Amino acid sequence: MTEGSSNGYVPKFLGHCDHWAKLMENLLHSKEYWNVVDRGIMVDVTGEARSFSSVVSESRPLTDVQRKEYEENKLKDLKAKNLLYQVIERDMLETILDRSSSKAIWDSMKQKFQGSTRVKRAQLQSLRCDFEILRMKEGETVNAYFARVLSIANKMKAHGENLNETMITEKILRSMIFKFNYVVCSIKESNNMTIMTINELQSILLVHEQRMKSQGEEEQVLKVTHEDKAGRGRGRGAWRGRRGRARHSFNRATVECYKCHKLGHFQNECPSYEKGAHYTEMDEEEELILMAYVQDKKTSKKEVWFLDSGCSNHMSGNKDWFIEMDEQFKHSVKLGNGAKMMVMGKGSVKLVTARLTQVVRDVFFIPEHKNNLLSIGQLQGKGLAIIMKDKVCKIYHPTRGLIMQTLMAANRMFVLLATMITQPLNYLIASMDDLSNLWHRRYGHVNNKSLKTLESKQLVKGLPQFKATNTAGTVCHRGKQHQAVIPKKSQWRALRRLQLVHADLCGPITPTSNSLKRYLLCFIDDFSRKASIYFLAKKSETFAMFKIFKSFVEKESECDICCLRTDRGGEFTSKEFNVFCVNHGIKRQLMAAYTPQQNGVAERKNRTILNMVRCLLSKKEIPKLFWPEAVRWGLHVLNRSLTVAVKEKTHEEC
Repeated sequence: MTEGSSNGYVPKFLGHCDHWAKLMENLLHSKEYWNVVDRGIMVDVTGEARSFSSVVSESRPLTDVQRKEYEENKLKDLKAKNLLYQVIERDMLETILDRSSSKAIWDSMKQKFQGSTRVKRAQLQSLRCDFEILRMKEGETVNAYFARVLSIANKMKAHGENLNETMITEKILRSMIFKFNYVVCSIKESNNMTIMTINELQSILLVHEQRMKSQGEEEQVLKVTHEDKAGRGRGRGAWRGRRGRARHSFNRATVECYKCHKLGHFQNECPSYEKGAHYTEMDEEEELILMAYVQDKKTSKKEVWFLDSGCSNHMSGNKDWFIEMDEQFKHSVKLGNGAKMMVMGKGSVKLVTARLTQVVRDVFFIPEHKNNLLSIGQLQGKGLAIIMKDKVCKIYHPTRGLIMQTLMAANRMFVLLATMITQPLNYLIASMDDLSNLWHRRYGHVNNKSLKTLESKQLVKGLPQFKATNTAGTVCHRGKQHQAVIPKKSQWRALRRLQLVHADLCGPITPTSNSLKRYLLCFIDDFSRKASIYFLAKKSETFAMFKIFKSFVEKESECDICCLRTDRGGEFTSKEFNVFCVNHGIKRQLMAAYTPQQNGVAERKNRTILNMVRCLLSKKEIPKLFWPEAVRWGLHVLNRSLTVAVKEKTHEEC
């Protein structure tokens, strides 16, 4: 067995020349053969290492020391050739004409596969193009994308490209997919990108990727969709459990029924179910007949109730089911996704399960809630015993025994099918309040005062007398609500310079200026309304520009900045910005989100400046990329002009 194969693995040449060359160079270094491969067989002549061929050409006799050195280097060359013969395939080796030494074989392989300087330059240009157009793909993991980027980066470095870690991290951040946008903004705002390493960036993105996956894999329970008769041909009260398939396209031919185990339909669509087993179909003509007279019998219809251990109280959104209700009771409940719903009453419902009539009390009436929930905790608080075992939920009364029983559904929930018993309905007698609400709806929810005027002055024939109410319904509150008017004039003005400073960032402005500026940072003194403008290439430069502005205006006016009013943009709410303001005693006023009117001074100043800039550039037909020069000139004029905010003085004179 050869020495190379006995001492470890010898990398075979498989076509990837750069990678193979590094492995072989490391192996030859470890065996002390690299000098003869890189430089050839050398001989020491008067302290200078010269090639053996040049010494022979000069017809110089070799000393014993030189001959011994030559023999040692010749042996190393033979061993290096032996290694190269092992790793290069026969077909490839036959294309190498000069195989007299290991150096000749090595140089021939480099010339064949790495090419000359011109070839390397062309390959580098191709790699640069691939690096620039590189983008993360939808569904691609962070590790896979980093592997693709670093693979191209290493190839570029092997071809002589000067590529540092900062360039690679910036490339990765600007080529992430849309769902990582907020993560990229957070990383840029909270980290120094010039010192961030690739490993640090990869670890941060991996943490956010795991968080996104965990949020996406959470099961959504208590989600039942009700479809009417026209949609599927099922009963009006049919319960449709979709197990999360409603939002995704799928092939129904591959769906397996859990009841008959046939393909093409779901379990709740199975033809083997008996008609009306889980719902009651009612003919439309019969409903119209029942609406025409006083109904003496109690109406019944099977409905779905969910047994929920995470629900704090019984809930229902159907007002017709309540046999009694306290509409004065108002409350609010918080859902699992953080949303809140208003409770518009509390009462009792009567339902029939397994031929037993149950009265459930203290049920919340929530009009916006689409599902009916029975709280397990509230049932236990009434003294009932709930046992869940072997996919069966049983509810026992202390004296009456078993009163409810249900099997676990396919989505691992306990669903109770109950017949609701409602109070007798009289559709021929209406109270005064019902008449008022009826005509209020007929007139398109007009206000009650106008409706009463129509009735009192008899402006409409056939309009009955009724009592107008002053209370507005839920629909009116939801449909007619509007934003409160914000005063155009401030109720308070600063009494001295720099007592209050308004600030706002405008941009990005297109096109980018000659100096690569894209943003406009404006500071306005509330007392004098004098403005100062700074141009930024990035939002992250806002804090540095504020420190420059603070130092300049405080020395110029011999006053200190007391308060700064801005929006809640990340450039104004960063940690270093807040710490700086606290250390220098600057009070912060942050306006409410999505309410630019509260920062109206800065917003109107930006609009005035940009309007002036557009007029200047348009009149003189100057290219738009010279907008910073127009902004400077326009601000110079505005600071020396009269305005309504400052009486009989210019901003410079204050």
